[in-house]
Amino acid sequence: MTTVAAKTNMDMLNGPLGSKILRFAIPIALSSIFQQMFNLADIAVVGRFAGDKALAAVGANTFVINLLINLFVGLSVGANVVVANSIGEKSYRSVTRSVHTSVMVSFFSGVFLSFVGIFFARPILSLISTPADILDMAERYLQLYFVGMPFVMVYNFIAAILRGKGDTKRPLYVLMVAGAFNVALNLILVAGFDMGVSGVAIATVFANIISGITLFYFLLHEEGPFKLQFWKLRVTPLFFGRIMRVGLPAGLQGVVFSFSNVCLQSAINSLGSLTIAASAAALNYEFVVYYWLNSFSHACVTFVGQNYGAKNFDRCRRAVRWTILLGCSSTLVLSAVCCLFAKPMLTVFTSNAEIIEIGAIRMYVVVGLLFINVFLDVLSGALRGMGKSLAPALTCMAGVCGIRIAWVIFVFPKYKSFASLMVVYPVSWVATIAVIAGIYIYTVRRQK
Repeated sequence: MTTVAAKTNMDMLNGPLGSKILRFAIPIALSSIFQQMFNLADIAVVGRFAGDKALAAVGANTFVINLLINLFVGLSVGANVVVANSIGEKSYRSVTRSVHTSVMVSFFSGVFLSFVGIFFARPILSLISTPADILDMAERYLQLYFVGMPFVMVYNFIAAILRGKGDTKRPLYVLMVAGAFNVALNLILVAGFDMGVSGVAIATVFANIISGITLFYFLLHEEGPFKLQFWKLRVTPLFFGRIMRVGLPAGLQGVVFSFSNVCLQSAINSLGSLTIAASAAALNYEFVVYYWLNSFSHACVTFVGQNYGAKNFDRCRRAVRWTILLGCSSTLVLSAVCCLFAKPMLTVFTSNAEIIEIGAIRMYVVVGLLFINVFLDVLSGALRGMGKSLAPALTCMAGVCGIRIAWVIFVFPKYKSFASLMVVYPVSWVATIAVIAGIYIYTVRRQK
């Protein structure tokens, strides 16, 4: 175990940046994609074997799930930054305390989310205008899904801890195993036992249990300051505060971001179950491309975090330039592939021609222009790596989220179509990037 851990670590303070950023970012991208495969497998299996209404019921939960968990996933970003800064400062006692505090926060976060998801599923789904013909199925899926939330939180926080020291490979290996298990169990429960949305939710819960427990086991067998010891598990106020200062703004940004998407989902719901199903199918490819580009944001957070802790500010700036260059060029290629093969890719989830036509709109307008979002995510990540999390959070809440909510209120009622909703994505990205870029340039000049 020690040998494996040593091989997966990375020296971010010295050596070439481009190749190291790629080696760091690609496993994160693949990890996120495998995590999304849980939901993709749910939707593909349920769409093929349980019908379009079951497909819509699972799809209607996507933004709700993101809304409920994003606050606490944001806190894991705080754990990543605190660990990375401590490594750059060579303060290994701080690393130990950060690790044990983060694990405790992950556990309590997961228990809280399980309570909310299980007992408030129906009111939440009703609030976003989930159609009556799929409401019962959507509620059942959401309640079962959130049973496994403690394991989801444990996985995310420990993965963030491992990222802080340059280890992005083991979280990927764990998700590859859990993802394969999820797909197999989906087919058994839905196709074999005709369990519908309950079957896909149960399969996801067991996959999350596998991934969370395995990373917990890895941390128990680490050496040095990263080793998890039960008798040291406590929330240390100093490090909890540092995690909160970086993670809470990021988490609140994620919550408001997801709330704006829930508003968009509510508008989509008003267009009927076919449009819901089409959006849910296209959204899976959107997530894949987004997770790819977002991995460069994670790389930027960690590389900047360690070098900022070591006070190597020039290397911080070069890391930002490399992540933008690599992220933007590779995302542009992925977006182009999705646009060229949009309709054949959508047939994975449904054979309904009308659903495919509607879903292709999201593929062309949103997925095709996602490369723009690289600038927003990377510059926000750079600021967080420096410990400045509030400015990008407020900017994204006012820009991306504010524009989307205003669009649903004022523009959509006049042009009530799926295409008019999708246009708001690139509009909100461009407007917000202009402000974030100004904040980043100002911060860099102050460093100089």
